[in-house]
Amino acid sequence: MKRILLIIALSAATALSFEAGACSNVIVSKGASKDGSCMVSYAADSHMLFGELYFRPAARWAAGSRLAIREWDTNKPLGEIAQVARTFQTVGNMNEHQLIIGETTWGGREEQVDTLGIMDYGSLIYVTLQRARTAREAIQTIVDLANEYGYPSEGESFSIADTEEAWVMDLVGKGSGGNKGIVWVARRVPDGYICAHANQCRITRFPWNDPENCLYAPDVAEYARSMGWYEGPDEEFSFRDAYNPLDFGGARACDARAWAAFNILCDGQFTYMDGDKEVTRPASDWLEYAMGYDLKGEMPLFVKPSRKIGVKDVADVMRDHFEGTPMDMRVDIGAGGNACPYRWRPMSFKVDGKTYVNERAIATQQTGFWFVAQSRGWLPDMVGALVWFGCDDAATSYLTPIYVNTKKIPECLREGNGDMLHYSPTSQFWINNRVTNSCYRMYDAMEPVVRAEIDAFENRMIDEAVPEMDAKLVKMGKRRALRRLTRFSVNTAQEQFGKWVALEQMLLVKFIDGNEKAQDADGRFVHSEYSEGIPKGIKYHGYNERWKRAVVNDNGPVLEQR
Repeated sequence: MKRILLIIALSAATALSFEAGACSNVIVSKGASKDGSCMVSYAADSHMLFGELYFRPAARWAAGSRLAIREWDTNKPLGEIAQVARTFQTVGNMNEHQLIIGETTWGGREEQVDTLGIMDYGSLIYVTLQRARTAREAIQTIVDLANEYGYPSEGESFSIADTEEAWVMDLVGKGSGGNKGIVWVARRVPDGYICAHANQCRITRFPWNDPENCLYAPDVAEYARSMGWYEGPDEEFSFRDAYNPLDFGGARACDARAWAAFNILCDGQFTYMDGDKEVTRPASDWLEYAMGYDLKGEMPLFVKPSRKIGVKDVADVMRDHFEGTPMDMRVDIGAGGNACPYRWRPMSFKVDGKTYVNERAIATQQTGFWFVAQSRGWLPDMVGALVWFGCDDAATSYLTPIYVNTKKIPECLREGNGDMLHYSPTSQFWINNRVTNSCYRMYDAMEPVVRAEIDAFENRMIDEAVPEMDAKLVKMGKRRALRRLTRFSVNTAQEQFGKWVALEQMLLVKFIDGNEKAQDADGRFVHSEYSEGIPKGIKYHGYNERWKRAVVNDNGPVLEQR
């Protein structure tokens, strides 16, 4: 998504600027997952992006048809391209053949943006989903579209997965000087391994003679040489170092999120390939790197998780705020008196001439939508393509299961049901924002209440509802199955939306004015023996110890009781 310019000081005398985009992806190969699915997670983070579920039914097109292209970020008309004869159904960032594409933006060199190009990064994703069946077809389609029509966006990392393979692809344009197209490299995630990226180019050196596992532009190194960005031989060429050199900001605001995802899913131990050997080292070996203090190292592109990964594992990674690490956003005074793990923008601030960082975690307040998509090859495409979709801040929002072959989108997720400037009481994005923004004021008290509701719903869907529906669907004829999976997708989303409306009302009653009203085991508010409208057992939550000490240090003489 759109970048945020940050200024970070390493010391009083040294400062550097860096750009940090806003999205985070985790890629899980089928051998690393609990059920044998390939998975991609994506948080589309932007202060301007509305959370809604894009829906494009399959279609056939007459010869000579044209497709209008608008920039995804701004809706600016960019031009037209030739339409293909047949397009596939897409729901969000997945298509009916179980192809998934996510992304994170990493910027790159300014002169590489093709201001005359047509195929921006968002259009590459959604047009490719309509045209490709597999991950390898998607890679080739992205390359063909960008090279034919020009690429006006900045550098991108794409997550691309189908039923068998998962890939990470780094690409960037060649500018507007007659070099239309992109330079790129794509690497297959080894089976049994995972990958993560977050607005920093992740592919460095790569194998040049392994087409089963690595694909690249013919001029990927030569273009860098022609621009004076690289002088060495092909085998020593690093895509990242040539096109998106790592600096403090790229590490601290971006790669730190990939490190956090690895740290959680690997239980603090990174197992990776070092040449022909599998090596295991503690995640802490890369902590100084992730924090931007030691940029000489290189974090592994692929790691083996310590256990098989499920949908819930990936979803909960997307809710991370660096908990339990030195960057934990709950524990410094910036978290306020109720341990709120958020820092409002801008992402830096100055005090006495020094510049400091507001951490950028995976979970963030400005998320438009997020998902965990599953490509489940043991099931027919009609059933196997499944996207768990949510809106707003991942830490306090839920994922609802949507079969990608649905014939209808739930009203709460429908495009056009509200936008960033127009509130809609029937929009999942807006009700999730109401719940989440409520939590921000008393986070340590309110977030656990919301999280319990999230966990109960997601676990029930993952462990019971979806497997039961899968089993029924595979026994049905196509028409009946399509009706049934549509009804399941719509009804589940709408029912949970209704529960979130009730949850927001309950939070208001329970935590109004900084109080916390007691509830019984059935969730009913405890009241006095004389009136059902007068609460009993009110708790005054107060503030944490760090906050109280900070207040005393700031204004103790005035506030001290004497």
